[in-house]
Amino acid sequence: MKRAFSWRPDRETALVLAGICLIAGTYGLVRLAYGLFLPDIQASVSMGSAVAGYVSSGASAAYCAGALVGLLAPGRARLLVVGAWGTASFGALGMALAPGMALLVPSAILASAGAGLASPGMVAVVARNIPTARRDRAQAVVNSGTGPGLVGAGLLALVLTQWRLGFAVSAALTAAAGLCVLLLDRPRPTPVEEPTTAAGGGTRWLPALGLPATGALLLGGASSAVWTYGRAHLVAAGASDSGSILAWIGIGVGGTATVLTARRLSALPAPRAWLLTTLVAALATAGLIAPGPLALTVLACAVFGWGFVAATSALIAWTARLVPTRAAAGTSVVFITLVVGQAAGSSAGGAISARADLSATFLLAALAAVLAAACGGRRRLPPPPAPALDAAPAEPGAEARSVGRT
Repeated sequence: MKRAFSWRPDRETALVLAGICLIAGTYGLVRLAYGLFLPDIQASVSMGSAVAGYVSSGASAAYCAGALVGLLAPGRARLLVVGAWGTASFGALGMALAPGMALLVPSAILASAGAGLASPGMVAVVARNIPTARRDRAQAVVNSGTGPGLVGAGLLALVLTQWRLGFAVSAALTAAAGLCVLLLDRPRPTPVEEPTTAAGGGTRWLPALGLPATGALLLGGASSAVWTYGRAHLVAAGASDSGSILAWIGIGVGGTATVLTARRLSALPAPRAWLLTTLVAALATAGLIAPGPLALTVLACAVFGWGFVAATSALIAWTARLVPTRAAAGTSVVFITLVVGQAAGSSAGGAISARADLSATFLLAALAAVLAAACGGRRRLPPPPAPALDAAPAEPGAEARSVGRT
């Protein structure tokens, strides 16, 4: 018995690490790396700011399509994971090989669908592999994979001289991460996947997500300024290529730091955690309106990375509390809403920058983030669900060892 109990946390840790890598690949190395490499892409294929915004909006629409698949098939965890690494990897490879806009645009759009599939897929995989007592923190740690992915993309941009080679490496790493998740996904004897129909049936559970969905829409619009135009804004303000890449790495470092704060944030009521983290993102966005010295710019980017990634983790926890029997489907809904906001924000930001400048875009983005934070005002949550059978204590100290490793 001791051997079995000591082995299970080891597999859980490996699964969490593989999940971090899959999120890092689909989000940081592929989807969000479009904004990192945008100045180099524009130089290669003569893409203006407005067109870049429209491509980003199309990629956001593909993300929503992927997340919608997760909404309609919450019990098909392995299928979602296969779709995530497949679309992200093939899309990134297409971008690497694209000689011009004709292949680059559809590849960028396809690649973004992988992130939309990865989030609900990993929510379902974690839910059916990890006991209730460790599940919330595991979800937050897996979700923090965006940060390491951003750091990895920034390092690739510094080390490699060609953005195409960066996307090729990203494609390979994302495929490897997805394969590891599939190999480690071994649901426990008592399934913990959410049922296909919740109490009440149909879509009656959707109105419960009104507040988090509204906040997600506003945060999506606010964050699009950094994700799509952040590096271009810094370069236009006089930052060097290496300096702007360091700022992007700062976003990733901040996102990665959410692992260190996951325990404290998960102890807060989810709406309060949302309020705190989105206000931090708003403050950081305001700090980028008129970029100053490089050190302060990198710090602002790191603060934004922490605020945004931590906010999305709070969004997952908030959703799970409001619709506990629809956690994966609910995650798809709020993440779709988040990216719809990003799509609208990218197009609006491109139009605003064409008429004014990117500073105005960042000012409006900071205001939108403040409005997003307001959705997390004091609200009563339903009581937490009763402990499930799978939450029975394992070998004394096993949970502590697992938490320490993840």
